[in-house]
Amino acid sequence: MASTWLAYNDLAWAEDWLADPAEYENEVMVYVDLIKRNATEAPRTLLHLGSGAGGYDVVFKRHFTVTGVDLSLGMLNKARVIHPDIEYIESDMRTLRLNRQFDAVAIPDSIDYMASLDDLKQAIQTAVMHLKTGGVLLVVAKTEEVFQNNNFAYAGEKDGIQVTLFENNYINPFRPNTYEATLVYLIRQQGELTIHTDHQVLGLFSQAIWDEVFKNAGINMQKATLDGIYDSYLLNDGEYPLIIFVGQKA
Repeated sequence: MASTWLAYNDLAWAEDWLADPAEYENEVMVYVDLIKRNATEAPRTLLHLGSGAGGYDVVFKRHFTVTGVDLSLGMLNKARVIHPDIEYIESDMRTLRLNRQFDAVAIPDSIDYMASLDDLKQAIQTAVMHLKTGGVLLVVAKTEEVFQNNNFAYAGEKDGIQVTLFENNYINPFRPNTYEATLVYLIRQQGELTIHTDHQVLGLFSQAIWDEVFKNAGINMQKATLDGIYDSYLLNDGEYPLIIFVGQKA
């Protein structure tokens, strides 16, 4: 089933106004280094689950032969234009079955879209199934213990078009193991303003749940923290710590 989120389909083009692939360089190199350091042999192939518009793949493809998978056709169409040398597949990471295995599997920017424990278990199972023995899994996540409500602002202007995006993250106490991301786009073209909103319910799990899911999938994961990646977009005194889980398939 294809994604219906406005941000990743009808407004996927706005990614070019709000994010420069060069901004991903330092972040993605952290992931590349962790994958290589946790591999027994030099990894050559990478399955990128939740590959989006291909921003991370600008860096990934310098080090691996990349196969990208995403559920949102708007993002896939952009990625295919940017990276005609990469195989992109429209599929759901919960149910993907390629009948091949990779030296590494990375989920650096999309595991939050697993909004239930069952979804999370299925996605991690998919990742491990697609790993060769000795292959490396890398997952970038948030944990319930350190995540907090935040607001972000992004903006860009070119070709006579102005795009401003406000994002609100909210932990709803009445919906356990989730948080909400509400996006408000202000788009001005030739002076005319249009306003677009998108609302997403995303997964937010405790460290204990993450540990259990990895254990049941048969993979031992270590963790590292990643701070400061989105600090320049945070409003007020927010914090947005990320956890990098990385491990090798026995």
